[in-house]
Amino acid sequence: MSAQPAETSTAPSPPWRDALKVYLEPATLRMLALGFSAGLPLLLVLGTLSFRLREAGIDRTTIGYLSWVGLAYGFKWVWAPLVDRLPLPPLTTLLGRRRGWLLLAQGMVVAGLVGMALNDPRQGLAPLIWCALLVAFGSATQDIALDAFRIESAETRKQAALAAAYQTGYRLAMIWAGAGVLWVAAWAEVAPAAAAATGAAAYQNGAWKTAYLVMAASMAVGVLTVLLSPEPVRRVLPKPKNAAEWLQSVLIEPFADFIRRYKWQAALILSLIAIYRISDVVMGIMANPFYVDMGFTKDEVATVSKIYGVVMTLAGAFVGGVLSMRLGVMRVLMLGAVLSAASNLLFAWLASRGHDLTALIAVVSADNLAGGIASAAFIAYLSSLTNISYSATQYALFSSLMLLLPKFIAGYSGAFVDAHGYAQFFTATALLGVPVLLLVALAARITTTKAPAGRQ
Repeated sequence: MSAQPAETSTAPSPPWRDALKVYLEPATLRMLALGFSAGLPLLLVLGTLSFRLREAGIDRTTIGYLSWVGLAYGFKWVWAPLVDRLPLPPLTTLLGRRRGWLLLAQGMVVAGLVGMALNDPRQGLAPLIWCALLVAFGSATQDIALDAFRIESAETRKQAALAAAYQTGYRLAMIWAGAGVLWVAAWAEVAPAAAAATGAAAYQNGAWKTAYLVMAASMAVGVLTVLLSPEPVRRVLPKPKNAAEWLQSVLIEPFADFIRRYKWQAALILSLIAIYRISDVVMGIMANPFYVDMGFTKDEVATVSKIYGVVMTLAGAFVGGVLSMRLGVMRVLMLGAVLSAASNLLFAWLASRGHDLTALIAVVSADNLAGGIASAAFIAYLSSLTNISYSATQYALFSSLMLLLPKFIAGYSGAFVDAHGYAQFFTATALLGVPVLLLVALAARITTTKAPAGRQ
């Protein structure tokens, strides 16, 4: 059986005005707020935490290994079937299945962030890491329910716009959890840390406590949105006759459905998903320790990320969503892969500049633009692969696979930097993106086969 181009269609492209109006629809605006709730916890247990730990004097190799907390995102497919089908009385009765799981997950994130705020890494890492694991587990659970909520909230042709809005909110939250938390921590310092001795002596846990409590309070954006949003139209699911039938429908059928639809091509699709974001994920663990070691202050990193990073991220997500609707997801997926790998080479160049604020602005701007374009297209691509009957489970499988290998490799990033330096590390992460280009080209030839599940 010969594969056909994925983007071939006789349907005319929508006018630019109609393509842009979708961003003002209620479902899209809800995804903006819920994307913020989804994006907030990630850096607080990864990138921002690495800045905090490095400032506290924790070595880079340990920081790299501690990034394996993020592997919780890579295994969320294990409990995704439960989120997809299991009710949560009384939350399901009061809110519905999707919103009930969302609210429970957000509660876990808030509790974990409060715990991280109250623990000092200099007094022992174990309590802080356990709280970080709670945040990661709650965040991963929120992702499962939220992905299903998004996919079920609009028809297929609007998924790219919802993905772009979700990505915009997600990136805004990452800026807040990356730059905003640094601003809050800098503001909360009792005395200028720069005037103190370098290393652990410059670390003020009270400032970080305030910052993490502010982040916990910021989850109110997602909580209120869940409480005020309508539940997607509930699908009537056949009741299983026995435990074996329940296991078949909940655990096996979502994966079997994907294999039936794509057959041998499923291996190619899953390979692409597994490594598409590998350059960004592996590089990201060492970005904040890199800023600390280059002598950039919390205020400098926060200001650059907040002003230039936000603008370029919003531009990237917006451009990625619109171009996906106009040109097709696969073309924009290829563009995002090229830009993501290339932006890592800019960090290698920055490593040779030392404390150069202008260079930092240029590199962060380019990296955020590339990330916004790539992520908007990638989320739309993953959404197009799901059968709405198993949306939570299948999307969880895809998004877990997206993170599993990159996060495992990222655990060794600190040891690599210690052995070879930052410039060689950033160059190596760019080279990791080269195989992605080949897989995108091959995947573009596969017909996107959709099960008849009402998303037309």
